[in-house]
Amino acid sequence: MKHPLTLAGSAILLTIAGIAFLGPWLYPHDHITQNHAAVLQPPSWEHWLGTSRLGEDLLAQTMRGLQKSLLIGLAVAVLSTAVAAIVGTLAGYYGGRVDRGLMWCVDMLLILPTFLVVAVMSPVLRGQSWLLLVVVIAMFQWTLASRIVRARAMSLRERGFVRAAEYMGARGPRVIRTHLIPNMAPLLIIDCTINVGVAVIAEAGLSYFGFGVRPPDVSLGTLIGIGSNSAITYPWVFLVPVAFLITTVMAVGLIGEGLRRTIDRESDKAALV
Repeated sequence: MKHPLTLAGSAILLTIAGIAFLGPWLYPHDHITQNHAAVLQPPSWEHWLGTSRLGEDLLAQTMRGLQKSLLIGLAVAVLSTAVAAIVGTLAGYYGGRVDRGLMWCVDMLLILPTFLVVAVMSPVLRGQSWLLLVVVIAMFQWTLASRIVRARAMSLRERGFVRAAEYMGARGPRVIRTHLIPNMAPLLIIDCTINVGVAVIAEAGLSYFGFGVRPPDVSLGTLIGIGSNSAITYPWVFLVPVAFLITTVMAVGLIGEGLRRTIDRESDKAALV
């Protein structure tokens, strides 16, 4: 049975995804049309969440920003979890020089100040596809998870079913693919779920400081950055994207926590048996 936290988080996240991807098809306004006769208007029947400083509909812009933030968060999570699984499993299973070499690379990335590196790279990112931003964020997000995967792989390689497969002639890649990765699936799923929230926050932070998604495209970070200048005088311009960002991260966090508790409970039952 799924944990209530997982169900609650999934329901919230599905609602947010529905607003982001189905909303633009149903809502009469788009995110780029400027109405100079309705600049910085408060929420009304015409513009449900108000308008921004150039007269764009804020709900339409937020839906567009949600799309971009969710896509970036999901892409970063999948990419960083895949890299963490590959690097951690290879290091943990083979050990020796492979382990030392890969962990040296991990340590080098861990000591680099992520924000400073991205800031230095920002001229390269300017004008490029947002997919390059995904690669840059993922490049620094897999390191800690790879160490956890490595420890788990080192534990699994001593288990009987792994030794039995090796005695029967299975080579390393086959053992990793058929025995180690499947047994680490719950750990990787939780890591991937948590990474979605971390990536959304990272993208929002980078875009807020001008290093991420750039106009005319929008994300939650760019909307928050633009709205922060009017946070006191026209609060809806700032609070609407902030509310969606917090709700998205909270939903992902609930899913991750629910999965963790479910897996811990199943592990406790297995240990008792």
